[in-house]
Amino acid sequence: MAGRELPPSSPFAHDDGAAAPAVAAALAALADGSGSLGGVVGALAGTRVLVPVLAELEVADLVVHGEHEHTVDKEASAGIVALQTPDGRRALPVFSAVTSMAAWRADARPVPTDVARAALSAVQEGWEVIVLDAGGPVPVLLPRPAVWALAKQEPWSPAVHDGTVEPDVAAAVASALSTVGPVVRCAVEPGTRAELAVVVTLVGGLDRGSLENAVARINAALAASEVVTERVDSVELRLRRAS
Repeated sequence: MAGRELPPSSPFAHDDGAAAPAVAAALAALADGSGSLGGVVGALAGTRVLVPVLAELEVADLVVHGEHEHTVDKEASAGIVALQTPDGRRALPVFSAVTSMAAWRADARPVPTDVARAALSAVQEGWEVIVLDAGGPVPVLLPRPAVWALAKQEPWSPAVHDGTVEPDVAAAVASALSTVGPVVRCAVEPGTRAELAVVVTLVGGLDRGSLENAVARINAALAASEVVTERVDSVELRLRRAS
């Protein structure tokens, strides 16, 4: 086997360090454009991942998710690594294979665990996202709802699929904002700075204080929606004034 042997650890004592075939196939499909993030998450369910343990950390890595690039900084501490995304969230790095981890850091020690346990640990630590194979060849950022689904061992479906917001997510946003008085109408679409953009038209004539209050009520209403919090990774709010 190329790479480093895994330490003996039941039930992974005989693990050869290779990626699960379904995960490798899903990553290859994502790389050539025939696959999807949902396909990778589905393939990961029920599999083993490797969590890196390092003695010391340094510099920054580049994580690629779809067509977007994210720079992540590593915290300087011994033990399990925490990565930080540009929006301030912390991420747990995991790897599909020993070779993928070695390409990222040759001195990383692989600790095998099932993906549900890794996801649950990330959630418990407040690390909302997971980076799979940070050093490539196909780095993937798993969003918060996908991490939660893996932790609960439940299926995951992204809020936006093939450039279209899923109907249940759109309906949940409309329902959440239906009781916010200053909102005249709302629409949802794929975001540019976040997964989802909520386009809200407000009544005209609002002063600064009223506008700030309206935004606070909108944010609170979205946060109170179970569907939005469980299905949507991030939201950008776009405000418009009724003519």
